[in-house]
Amino acid sequence: MTSVWENLTVDAQDPSRLAHWWAEALGYQVVSEKPDEVEIRRAPDQLPGIVFVPVTQAKETKNRLHLDLRPANQEAEVERLVDMGARHVDIGQGDVGWTVLADPEGNEFCVLREREE
Repeated sequence: MTSVWENLTVDAQDPSRLAHWWAEALGYQVVSEKPDEVEIRRAPDQLPGIVFVPVTQAKETKNRLHLDLRPANQEAEVERLVDMGARHVDIGQGDVGWTVLADPEGNEFCVLREREE
């Protein structure tokens, strides 16, 4: 017997704002919005989702789990995400083929190069 990946849970000081930001970034939609959680998915019937829950404390250290995004055009996607409010961060990655950004609450994620065929 195995488990089904239902969702990824993200602690957020402003769950609604962060959920809407990630929904726009990923082309997802908000499927549920309550005071104690906001869930986004690619489509309402498609798992996994990302659930944003409220916390009072700010993020303090580097994430131990993060998303990797692989766009069709890395440079254009980085520019789009930065225009939406992401920021470049240095987590000690050095000279690599991906770009490390942080969402509006400081959660790091990577934007990878285009996949080589």
